[in-house]
Formats: sequence, structure tokens, C-alpha cells
Amino acid sequence: MKIDLRNMGVWVTVVLIGAIALPSLARKKKMQPVGQQQQTVRVDSLSPNNRKRYDYFLTEAARQHAAGNYSAAFDLYEHARNIDPNSATANYYLSLYLTEMKQDSLGLLRLQKAIEQEPENLIFAERLAQYYISKGKYEDAINAYEAVYAKNHSNTDVLRVLAQLYQQQKNFKMMLNTVSRLETEEGESEQFTLTKMRIHEMMDDKKAAYNELKSLVEQHPLDMQYKTMLGNWLMQHDRQKEAFKYFTDVLKEEPDNSYAQMSLYDYYNATRQADLANGMLDKILMSQKTDTQTKIMMFRSFIQNNETEDGDSTKVIALFDKVLNVPQPSSEIAEVRAAYMSLKKMPTDSVISAFKKVLDIAPDNANARIQTIQLLWNQKKYHEVIEQAKAAHEYNPEEMIFYYFGGMAYYQNKDEDAALNEFRLGVAQVNKLSANDLVSDLYAVMGDILHQKNQKDAAFAAYDSCLQWKADNVMALNNYAYYLSEEGKDLHKAEAMSYKTIKLEPNNGTYLDTYAWILFMEERYVDAKTYIDAALKNRDSTENNSTVLEHAGDIYAMNGMVNEAVGYWKQALDDDHQTEILKWKIENKQYISEEEFQRKKNPAAAELKKSKVAGKSAGKKNKKGKKK
Repeated sequence: MKIDLRNMGVWVTVVLIGAIALPSLARKKKMQPVGQQQQTVRVDSLSPNNRKRYDYFLTEAARQHAAGNYSAAFDLYEHARNIDPNSATANYYLSLYLTEMKQDSLGLLRLQKAIEQEPENLIFAERLAQYYISKGKYEDAINAYEAVYAKNHSNTDVLRVLAQLYQQQKNFKMMLNTVSRLETEEGESEQFTLTKMRIHEMMDDKKAAYNELKSLVEQHPLDMQYKTMLGNWLMQHDRQKEAFKYFTDVLKEEPDNSYAQMSLYDYYNATRQADLANGMLDKILMSQKTDTQTKIMMFRSFIQNNETEDGDSTKVIALFDKVLNVPQPSSEIAEVRAAYMSLKKMPTDSVISAFKKVLDIAPDNANARIQTIQLLWNQKKYHEVIEQAKAAHEYNPEEMIFYYFGGMAYYQNKDEDAALNEFRLGVAQVNKLSANDLVSDLYAVMGDILHQKNQKDAAFAAYDSCLQWKADNVMALNNYAYYLSEEGKDLHKAEAMSYKTIKLEPNNGTYLDTYAWILFMEERYVDAKTYIDAALKNRDSTENNSTVLEHAGDIYAMNGMVNEAVGYWKQALDDDHQTEILKWKIENKQYISEEEFQRKKNPAAAELKKSKVAGKSAGKKNKKGKKK
């Protein structure tokens, strides 16, 4: 029997349902491992021999489980249970396995049997509660957890789960009771008070919620956070005048308290005091004592209000410029400004300038540089892309994306040597954490460039590296396969790669043409016709299809359909595609290979080439003979 229980190192995951996070203090729950808790003493019903057998199977089961041999462990636990059907330990562990095997009913029976034998074992009892949660039986889970807590009050983790279960059941009264029990066990805390306040809110008991929060303020008169929090609560419940007093009291004590300043800003907006709101906004944003994240929050709030009112983006940009027009401006705020301009679809040059502003402040900001490069790329400003990539190599040398963009920009500028060098610098940064897609694409383009430079072996090696990183890189698969077919070698490998591309993109005319041509090179002319017809049907009308049309003519000719073949050859003959061999095929109404055509065109040169090849072959044979 095979059981896939690789994740059974952690027996169960407790589903936590509630939205309120209860505080976890220093006290830890006191639990003992299975088998070490106080157990009910009972008479051993086994004979000495069976007791030895039982102990052996139980010990060996635990050893097999620890070694990860879960099927063997399961069988051994079952052997132990057959010897002693009342074994709490064997039944307990079998219940875990059975639950993992989706045999929930049988697993529950085994667990209940274990609890029946050792009712005081809290691990068994808690496991039962967890089982009920996993099945969505929350009432049963509550009863089970309450039973666990009744036997061990120090296990406050159980109370936290109970509080969330009661919340899920919308039993807020018992939720409140549970938090109170937590306070009894762990002592009062600010977080417990806030939790009770939120529970009262859920119960729509505003007076009780207010009293909880007010008691927190009274207990901590020097903590301005709680006063501000109470002010915000009052604001939410339309008690603005009382809220205003708390905010101003806090700011008298701590004039630079950004939390109170933000709350007062919200108050001015809520009471439609625009001038005072703007004044407070300026104070928050222009203060060097206000942290950056608070400023960003204020910008987002201002933008949201602006969108609600008139959506005048010039007001937002003016505010950004004002805040950034200081010594040592924040790069984070500059980045928010650039993102806002991009979101509002402002002129591309303006957005580029905004991201360049970010880079002026923080030249190592990789995200801002990527955004800049992508915008420049869309404008086909390849020289500027190259400059940005060079700068990135200085500040972010490990980021391969910049080598990719830099190399592609060189390639677009027809500087193949520089592009190749850039890609080589990029792959030199490859490590185990590198993105597979990006590394694969780098090698793929290297392969294309190397093949254009007639460095075919190096090109094929680059394609092999590309496919190691991403086996389904369709463009690389197609180009590699086609270039192999042009060489007339490794045709089976080429066919397998090309077949992958048409499986991945069955309506891609280019990939269908490549596959048809490889079949043609393998002399499978009937099959080749099927796929070249599909390629013709799916060809892109915006591209030059001369090669596809010439291939169609060649394939039709070898299928004996000469008139159709000539028709395709004539369609292939255009201003950019007027080769001598194509003209010969049209004139002679027959297919001829490149090699045969060159032999007909220049018999002497072909014969000389043939003799040289034969000479090399003979030389190799002689050398082998000498070695022998």
C-alpha cells in the first residue's frame, strides 16, 4: 500500500477564521507529548509475548515514520492495533494517517477510540477539535476546545482559537467572554482592551466601545496615540467637537505628532474647512520630522480627495513639486509622483522626466530605471536605452533585465557585436535565483546573433543553453529547428523541437512552415503538404511570406502537383526575393536543391569541392590506420 504522506511532519493546520488578531504574550501553553501525560491506570490485557510484539511494532512504526517511510509506518501501527485494539497510541496515529488518506470517517472512529481510552489526554482532545474545524463543524469544534480548556487553563492558545470560532459564529457575547478569560490568564493589556472595544462595535454597543477606549486613555494619560485613537473613534461616530478637542490637546503636548496631525487634517476635510485642511497638509508634508511613509499616505489621501472633487491633476503635481523642491528630496515621493503621472496618462516625455528625477535622487532605484527604459523603448529611443542600461550596470550589476534591454537596443541599432557582448555580460550574472524566462531569452537572442555571424556551432550551443533554462521557449525551438534543417543534420532532433512549437501554438504560420519544411527535408512529402497548407492558411498578411510560398512550391512539386508548385513559386518571386534558384525552378517547372543547383551552375567548382571532401575522408582513414 502506497501512501503519499510527505507533509505529515505537521499533523494538522488549524484554520483561523476571525479577523481580529488577539495578542500573544509570553505565557506558553503547557502540553506534554503523547504518551507522557498522566494516564488512567488499567490492567494490561496482553500476554507477555503479545506485549513484546506490540511494543516492537509500535517502536518500529515510530522509527519508520521518522525516516519518512510512511506506508511502512502505517502498516506497523495497524499491526500494533491488531495486537491491542484498545491501544490509544496506535489508534491516535492511525487516525492521522487515515485522515490524510481522505478516509475521514474511519480516522474519526480511531481518534474517538483513542480519546475513549485516554480521556485526560489533551493532545488527543485538541486534535479532535482541529478535525472539526477542518470539516467546518464549528459548533463541535467549540465544544471540543471548551473541553480542552476546562482541563488546562494555562493553554491560552485554545482561548484564541475559541475567540475566532465564536466570531465566525457571530456569538459576540461568548467572544467577549473568551477575551475576558484571556485577560484572567495572561493579565490585562492594551491589546485586550482594544479587542473588547472592537467586539462591542460588532455588537453595536457604542457606549461600551467608547468606555473601553476611554478607559485606555485614562490608564495611559501620557500616551498620545490612545487619545488620538479616541478622537478618531469620535469622528467616526459624528462627535466632531469632542474629537477636535482630543486632537488639539495632543498637538499641544506634541506639536509634531504626525498621527494627530493627520487626524486633524481629516477633521478639517470632514467639516469642510478647506483652507485649514490645506494648511495642515502643508505642515505635514513640509516638515522634516514627518516620516516618508506618513507623507506618502497624505499624498494618497490628497489624490483620493482630488479625484472625488474635480480631478485637477495640476493641483496634485504642484503639491508634489513643492515637496520635492527642497534639499535632499525623497526618492520615494518622487517615485509616487512618477507613478501618478503614468496613471493619469500624461505625455510620455513628462513621465520619463519624472522617473529620471527619481534616478537623479536614487540612481540605484532599479524599478524606476526599468520604467524609464520601457518608456524609452516604446519610443524606439534605443541610444537612450543603451545609456540607461550602462548606468544600471554600475548601480545594479546583478539585475539581468538591464543586460537584456541593453543588448536588444544594440541589436535594434544593428550593432551585433555590442549586442553579443552585452548578452554575454548578462549570462555571466546567472545564478540559481535567476529568472528562467529571462536567462532563456538572453541565450536565445545570442543564438540568433551567432547564427547571423555564421558561428553556427556557437549558435547551437547557445540554443541548447536556452532550452535548459526553459524547455518550451517557442521562438528558440523554432529557430534552432529551422537552422538545423538548413544544415540538413539532426533532422529528428529538429522535428521534435518544431513539433513542440506547433503543439504550443497550433495556428502560428511561421512555426507550421518550419515543421512542414523539416518533414520535406526528411522526404515525408505527403505529411509536409498537410502542414504547409496549414501554414498558408495561417500566414500573417502583414509579413513577407516569400519563404513560405517558395517552400509551398517545393513541397507541391515533390507531391507531383507541378502547376500548383509553379503558381506558388511565382507568388514568391517579388522585389525582395528574386534568387537565381527560384527563377530556375519557375523556368524549368521542377524542384532543385541548392546543392544540385550549384553543381549545375558551376560543374568544375562542384567537382573540385567533391574531390576535396573525398580527400579529407581518405586522409582521416589513413590517420586511423596509422594509429592502429
